[in-house]
This record gives sequence, C-alpha cells and structure tokens, in this order.
Amino acid sequence: MKEKLIQQFQELYKGEGEIRSYFAPGRVNLIGEHTDYNGGHVFPCALTLGTYGIVRSRSDRKLRFYSANFERLGVIETSLDELVPDPKANWTNYPKGVMWAFEKRGYKLNHGLDILIYGNIPNGSGLSSSASLEVLTGVILKDTYGFDVSMVDIALIGQDSENNFNGCNCGIMDQFASAMGKKDHAIFLDTNTLHYEYAPVVLEDAKIVITNSKVKHSLVDSAYNDRRNECETALKELKAAVKIESLGELTEEEYEAHKDAIKDAVRQKRAKHAVYENQRTIRAVEALKNQDVELFGKLMNASHESLRYDYEVSCEEIDILVDLAQAMPGVLGSRITGGGFGGCTVSIVKNDAVDTFISEIGKTYQEKVGHEAEFYVVDIGSGAGII
Repeated sequence: MKEKLIQQFQELYKGEGEIRSYFAPGRVNLIGEHTDYNGGHVFPCALTLGTYGIVRSRSDRKLRFYSANFERLGVIETSLDELVPDPKANWTNYPKGVMWAFEKRGYKLNHGLDILIYGNIPNGSGLSSSASLEVLTGVILKDTYGFDVSMVDIALIGQDSENNFNGCNCGIMDQFASAMGKKDHAIFLDTNTLHYEYAPVVLEDAKIVITNSKVKHSLVDSAYNDRRNECETALKELKAAVKIESLGELTEEEYEAHKDAIKDAVRQKRAKHAVYENQRTIRAVEALKNQDVELFGKLMNASHESLRYDYEVSCEEIDILVDLAQAMPGVLGSRITGGGFGGCTVSIVKNDAVDTFISEIGKTYQEKVGHEAEFYVVDIGSGAGII
C-alpha cells in the first residue's frame, strides 16, 4: 500500500524532496456509547483499517491536498494563511482544523505541505474516518515540524478541531482510540479523567464482526449535538439534587433516587442511558478480564436496547441487523457502534458461525432493506504513527 501511494504521490505532485508516510487507524467501540461526553467510560479498540498519508514539505506556505477516495475533486489548494472552515473545502476542513488547533496552541507551521490521503474506512460507517484523519494530521505535524506533543495531546487537539472548527460536539473517544490503540487490546478509558488501561481482547473461539448497514441518515450531526445538549441540561437539573460534576459519576441506584430532579421525560431517558451504559461498560471490562465472553455479549445486547429506546440513536436498518444477529445461534452479542442513525453494528460471533452469520444476515437484510450490507471480520491494530 505504501509503495503504491508514494508512486501515486510522485505522479501527482512531481518535484523533489523527502517523502514521508503515516497511518492512523479507525476504531470500533465494543461498548460504552455516548458516554464519552458524559464523563463516563468507553471501551474502544483501534482497527487495522484506517487512513494513510503521504507527505512532502514545501518551501512556501501553500497547502495542496489530494484524496485518492475523492479523485473527482482533484487537488485542493489553500494556504497556511487560510485556515478557516469553508464548505467548499470539503474533506480538507478536517486536516485544516487540526492545523488551526495546533496554531491556536502556539505551534507555528512555518512552511506548507503537499499531502496525499487514502482511507480504507468506509465513509459514514461510524468507524471514525474523521477522527482517523484528524489524528493522522496531528502525527504528520508532530513529525514534520518537530513539535513536542504527546499522542494524548494529539487526540485532544483532534477533538478540539472537530468541536470548534468543524462544529460536531464529539467526545474524546474516537481520537483517543486512533492515537493510543494497541494491537490485540481495547482501551478502558475514563473520559472524565483520561485515566486509561489496556485490556487484552481474548475471545478464544470467537471473532469481532462489523456489519456496515450502508445507510447514514442526514440528521447525524444535528441529532448528536441535540443529545449532548439534552444530557447537559439533565446534568444541570441533577446538580440541584446531588453533588456531581458529570453523569458518569452516578450509579444506577443514585440515578433512580434522584431522576425526578430532571423535569422532562425525554431528558430523563437520555440521562438514564448515560448512567446505565457507563455501569454496563465497567461490568463488561470486568467480564472480559474474567474471560466471561458470554456476559460481555449480554451487556452488548443491553447496550443496544438502551441506545434504541432510551437514547434513540438507532434506526430501522440497524435494528434489523441487530435483531437478526441476536437471534442467530453462535452470536454472543450485537449492538450499534458509533454515533448512530446508521453506520455499523459490532457483533461477537463464534468462529464456526461466522460464515453463516455473513451469508444469512446478508441475504435477509437485502430482502428487507433492498440493498447489501458489508461485513468485516476485523483485527485489533496499533495506534497512529510513521510507517
């Protein structure tokens, strides 16, 4: 892949100078959804799918971007003096946002870049193609300009750029998983403190299977921000009754004792999901440490139920995939993963059931929905870096 992309870079940009190569992975979240901006725990892992960057420094302040995924857009040119959001800039708003966030922190970008990007994460799949691109850009800037920033810093800068340059109020999970991933491990991350530990994902005779519904409903960003606002309002209401700084600090029992402080039934459901999902995630990691994959799967199923009915971020196509998976022998657990309103499910499937899972669910889904799903039997990869 690296050699092919370098050749494409040389054909595209011509010229001389050192060419460097980078990679940042996408992620799948095994459990702990919509908890990361509520001060709760998440349990993502980096994938071997991700975003590649081929880069060469320039002597001027010009920036040239090209994506092998969006060839029809050609080379998009801008400069380090034009780091402002622009709808016409298309996908380049993500790397530009990271450059903007670095400069805001006092890191000066003193020369331009030629950049070629290629990603093998399906767009709109909920596997964090945008966070992967942001973390990739952070690694490129750290290496190219010699900035003294940690990988946690790069994750935080990526989140800042998505929140404040691109206008999606995401939590830290996606960027953290891409920056800090470790092969064959998931990251048990407390998003309130950024304390984390690596937990080996030992599934014995089972595999992680991601199913892409190949739908993405257009309300995703606006509805995501709505959910965040609903949780923030619920938290303010709860603070009048109990001393907390985040929903992630509550146990289920504490939530039930104080939920009437939340003056709206919808906000009660949103807060309930944030509290219960956080506790499910803590229990799920414990189950995995005890090699109780069956319990882990049951908690995944409960997670989907909550995301479907309390947080209301699922959709008909995803629910079809999850219902089919949960009813199939050999499937230990299945749930939506990512921001919601389409995208992917993640399932734990016994090895001897994987082929049947793909063929049977693929066939029934196409009959019910009218288009194919895509299936990825995935490996857990490492975090971002220089290739």
